[in-house]
Amino acid sequence: MQLASPEMVTGGWILITLYVMIILYFVIRGAGKTKDIKDYALGNILFSPAAVGLSLAASITSAATFIINPGFVALYGFSGVISMAFALPIAALISLIVLTKGFRKHGKSAKALSMADWMKTMYKSEGFGIFFGFLSLLLITFIVLICVGLTKVLSSTLNIPEFYTLLGIVIFIFGYMMFGGANSMVYTNTIQAILMIIVAVILLGSGYEHFRDGVFGFIDRLNSIDPKLTQTTNDDSFLFRDYFEIIIAQFIVGIAIICQPHILTKSLLLKSDRDVNRYLLVGCAAQFLFFLVVIAGLYARIRFPDLTAGGVPLPMDNIVSAYVVSEFTVVVALIVVLGLISAGISTLESLIQALSTSITTDILQPLAGDQLFKKEIFGLPPQLVWNRIVIGIMAFITIFFSWDQIVNPKLSVGIFAQNGVYAYFSAAFTPIMLGMFYKNVPKLAPILASIFAVTTHFIMYYAMLPVPFTQADGENPGVAAAVAIVVGVVVGFTTYYLKNGKIERRKDVEEPVIIES
Repeated sequence: MQLASPEMVTGGWILITLYVMIILYFVIRGAGKTKDIKDYALGNILFSPAAVGLSLAASITSAATFIINPGFVALYGFSGVISMAFALPIAALISLIVLTKGFRKHGKSAKALSMADWMKTMYKSEGFGIFFGFLSLLLITFIVLICVGLTKVLSSTLNIPEFYTLLGIVIFIFGYMMFGGANSMVYTNTIQAILMIIVAVILLGSGYEHFRDGVFGFIDRLNSIDPKLTQTTNDDSFLFRDYFEIIIAQFIVGIAIICQPHILTKSLLLKSDRDVNRYLLVGCAAQFLFFLVVIAGLYARIRFPDLTAGGVPLPMDNIVSAYVVSEFTVVVALIVVLGLISAGISTLESLIQALSTSITTDILQPLAGDQLFKKEIFGLPPQLVWNRIVIGIMAFITIFFSWDQIVNPKLSVGIFAQNGVYAYFSAAFTPIMLGMFYKNVPKLAPILASIFAVTTHFIMYYAMLPVPFTQADGENPGVAAAVAIVVGVVVGFTTYYLKNGKIERRKDVEEPVIIES
């Protein structure tokens, strides 16, 4: 199915070529300043807090927010908006504010390069660091989601087969990420975030015509398509059946979702603690706007009431791409496409950087020791060379899983990604909380909390265990994660109390950041 006009295809190629040239300029500029793995992970350039804040917003936002999640809203309506535009975002932004300064305080003093490195230094346990290094492999599912989202958008815009689009995306992005790292990423993320702000405004404003009869007229149009679209719960979906799934589980997940390496470690790019408030103000404001973009899924459903285009059924992951190509003029559509690409690439860059750094420094180096990291390789630091090899292997794995999700998704690649990513931050949440806000924490507490959390998540998901007194069950990755997070907190703090006989708050950690206007 080809929806893009010849003008759209020609303009798309011109725009993509210019975009690639700009990205490569900043990559080459950043690569010249990347001398070792520390430079790759944290950078050695003095970035402004506003730039890092925009980079944060771009990193948190992904193809899921702009491309995949609006598809859920198109299918299931208001219940998806409540869940994805309000319940999870509000919890996530509160959590980001509270956790940032405590994480930065220890991360900076310990010179942590990754989340696993932070765990190792916080609890003085190399084994725990290696464990989290292996857990970070779950983030490959998020990388797959972004690559699938980018493939859908570019394939629709350029009218080329999805497989070749996927190959081009992976080869290009993974290729340049072998060299730039943090030094180039903050620059590219800042540009991408500015584009995303423009596109968010365009997408949110694209449905203004549907409100010509007011809000109730808009609701009536959705009702005429399917009355369930305007209900606050939707029993047609295993994601939005009741308020536990829509609000409570999403709020718990939102609090913990910040505990991902490409999010919390962003604060380590700041050179001064005085920059934190401005960094959070810029990042949170941009991020909340991005979360609201899922509302465009309602406009897409009005555009495709029977979820077909040209008589061909639209898979959920294709809805936004089809909406953009068919709804806007060529010029506006190309701007929107550029923003959608930016949403995906910004997070993809951060994930590649964070995951490759963790595999190199938290798995390979401690397990292989001097055998792989003793001598320079081709005149370069061994960590840097092995990091590039790791990125190459990650690219092959990404192509394999991404194509499988394009051909055989379970409703959406979003479910595949949630299962992996949610398991990861479910395991990370309690150790981060204990490490930042409590003292004399016995090593056993965070270890057991992580093990119980990740085990609970996968048992809940694959066994589809129900949650008592609700319609929810583990088939919804958000429900599985919410239960896992609660189990991790209970196990962690119970172990802490049993080992020490008391629970003590730290006094050496600064109070949580309060954003000032």
